[in-house]
Amino acid sequence: MMSARISRHSVDHRFLMSPPIRTSGHGKALQGGLSTGILQLVGTDHCAFNSTQKAFGIDDFRKIPNGVNGIEERMHLVWDTMVESGQISVTDYVRITSTECARIFNIYPRKGAILVGSDADIIILNPNSSFGISATSHHSRSDTNVYDGRRGKGKVEVTISRGRVVWENGQLNVAPGSGKYIEMPPFGYLFDGIDKIDSNYLSSLRAPVKRSKATS
Repeated sequence: MMSARISRHSVDHRFLMSPPIRTSGHGKALQGGLSTGILQLVGTDHCAFNSTQKAFGIDDFRKIPNGVNGIEERMHLVWDTMVESGQISVTDYVRITSTECARIFNIYPRKGAILVGSDADIIILNPNSSFGISATSHHSRSDTNVYDGRRGKGKVEVTISRGRVVWENGQLNVAPGSGKYIEMPPFGYLFDGIDKIDSNYLSSLRAPVKRSKATS
């Protein structure tokens, strides 16, 4: 959805991913789908490798580790691309980056909402603050960044997790092992009515099948 650093006329093994990076027109189409509600949320399949690891397949692309970064940049890029440009509202931003994700994973309102009994993480985003993305300053150990050189407005300045400030002033304040596994119950709202659909479909398959006798 956001522009990445690669040209349609060049192939850089450092930025190999699936699906592959598209030209700018595809990004505009995705943004349009998000602003009209055709697309419900934005996520990232963060799977970063450094340039040495990517170079394993420099002579055979099938051996290149597949994936790029995205988790650190997502909230900033969605705000700058969609909210700052006026394509979606602030409320839409919360929905497509948080609430709808929690609903699809069937952990709403425990996550994705600020309510009594919820334990959702909270970010404080300054819409007037600018951000810059660089492989030399990001918090990943990778020496590449698919958004290297990208700048924009809307910066996450504070993150609160389970009542603790875990990100502030560009510093991560968590201890290894402090994360908590959240079980995701099956059969969320996406499955509502699917039994009826299955029943109708199976009923449509009950027409008699005529077979001709085999000749001896």
